[in-house]
Amino acid sequence: MPSRRALLYMPGDDWKKITKSLTLGVDCICMDMEDGVAVNRKAEARTTIARALQELDFGKSEKLARINSVGSGWERDDIDAVLPFHPDGIVIPKIESLDQIEWGSKIIESAELKFGWRISSVRMLVGVETAKGILNLKEIASHPRLDGIIFGGEDFAASIGARRTRDASELLYARQAVVTACAAYGLQAIDIVYIDFKDADGLRAEAEQGAGFGFSGKQVIHPNQVQVTQEAFTPSDAAIAEARRIVETFEASQKEGKGAFALDGKMIDMPLLKNAQKVLERARAAGNL
Repeated sequence: MPSRRALLYMPGDDWKKITKSLTLGVDCICMDMEDGVAVNRKAEARTTIARALQELDFGKSEKLARINSVGSGWERDDIDAVLPFHPDGIVIPKIESLDQIEWGSKIIESAELKFGWRISSVRMLVGVETAKGILNLKEIASHPRLDGIIFGGEDFAASIGARRTRDASELLYARQAVVTACAAYGLQAIDIVYIDFKDADGLRAEAEQGAGFGFSGKQVIHPNQVQVTQEAFTPSDAAIAEARRIVETFEASQKEGKGAFALDGKMIDMPLLKNAQKVLERARAAGNL
């Protein structure tokens, strides 16, 4: 599963912005046909994304296409326009039930069979952005084609009538619910957008909070947000060194027949070992190991 520390949205109808995104070293480029595109530009977005998938070299950046929500009336045209050109994944927003995921999965599998692609070579990420979606996370997260869940904080706040605040306290329950469901099913959890793209300090604080919650990465909407976000979701050299010491000391203690052990005056047991292993996993995914 690729690292998705920063998932950058690019308007699907803007060729210039899509090509610019290739220079940013971002983990994941999501070309959008949904909220980032005006109603009278949907067709242009489909054509532009299809062209980008055919003509552009995305390098190490994962290339995703976000279609409109199931039931919008645009979703079938969206997925049919871009799927033949083999994006790395399809993003379906505003998911509220397993049936909506299965709709997309069947279409993707039909394309894989038609074009001779490996089954599950086109992955799926879904946006959970409503109260109903949060309540149905257990079934949503169980779908085998899923790689991750993207939490839409702005839409969720609107769906429950909450007032958005700077500290995002009104989203705490839902954010932690997404992280929990993703952890239970081995998925990546992608955190909320920080909409003030000129406020690097605020972005850094929110991204570090999300990383502390257990999110794998964060949605970004401007090139200025990429580096700050990637840094927040990449373990520091000190954190990597500490995690290595914990893992290595644990392995040595196991050979001696010991369970919990002391390191630097602290008792290290299985939960702390698992945390250390996750730090190393994140560092490896980010290319730091």
